[in-house]
Amino acid sequence: MNKPAPISTTEATPVPDYAAIKTKQNAAWGSGNYAKIGTTLQIVGENLAEAMDLRPYARVLDVAAGNGNATLAFARRWADVTSTDYVESLLEKSKCRAEAEDLDITFKVADAEALPFADNSFHGVVSTFGVMFTPNQMQSASELVRVCAPGGKIGLANWTPQSFIGHLFKAIGKNVAPPAGVQSPAQWGDRDWNESTFCAQMSDVDFKLKNFVFRYPSTDHFISFFRTYYGPVHKAFLALDLDGQAQLEEDLRSTVERFNVATDGTMKLHSEYAEIVLTKK
Repeated sequence: MNKPAPISTTEATPVPDYAAIKTKQNAAWGSGNYAKIGTTLQIVGENLAEAMDLRPYARVLDVAAGNGNATLAFARRWADVTSTDYVESLLEKSKCRAEAEDLDITFKVADAEALPFADNSFHGVVSTFGVMFTPNQMQSASELVRVCAPGGKIGLANWTPQSFIGHLFKAIGKNVAPPAGVQSPAQWGDRDWNESTFCAQMSDVDFKLKNFVFRYPSTDHFISFFRTYYGPVHKAFLALDLDGQAQLEEDLRSTVERFNVATDGTMKLHSEYAEIVLTKK
């Protein structure tokens, strides 16, 4: 008599429904008013533009550009910039900023996991705190490489797992479960992940750890500001009942206090990020 096959105790890894996840993400990033958060990060785009050191009139693609920090930084250095995001309202904010400075920039709604551009189209492909939030990370990484020309550069600014923002997202995930099967966005700030993902197609990888300083009048002000304007935090609070909201606020406050170095009642904290410049073979 044949013995019954053993029952596997290993659960299958869930296959994410990327389309559904992106629909929810689009709604999250389109809620609140990310532009009010994004403009405070402008220095990161300026620093990345300096680090990439592209020539004037280089063709540059900003992926998941948000309200356009990197877009403006490269355009200010005479690059021919195409700015993309899948949230049209964010591109509209960026367009207003470009018009105020009389900068000639092309804006296009586009999905970072399916960029509507030919292979090898750009001398520079950049993203600051943007592409790292795509759910299908390997697909979006592949797209960055595909549209970058040989000898061109890919420039990224990504929060690290150990950063304040990395811990902020852990606090959110503790209270509102992330989509099953989706990896942490902070992987994009990990050196080993970047090397294993990109090195085979690159002739040079420059990975530097830097810090962005968050400055707010107080912890209360920061939490209120992010709850109102930062889409992921805004949506997380909306998903919880009153007790859940109180717990999330407590966890956010604890995270801030762990990093806050101000001693005068204000908030000043450093959040580590990786500035990565990759040169394609």
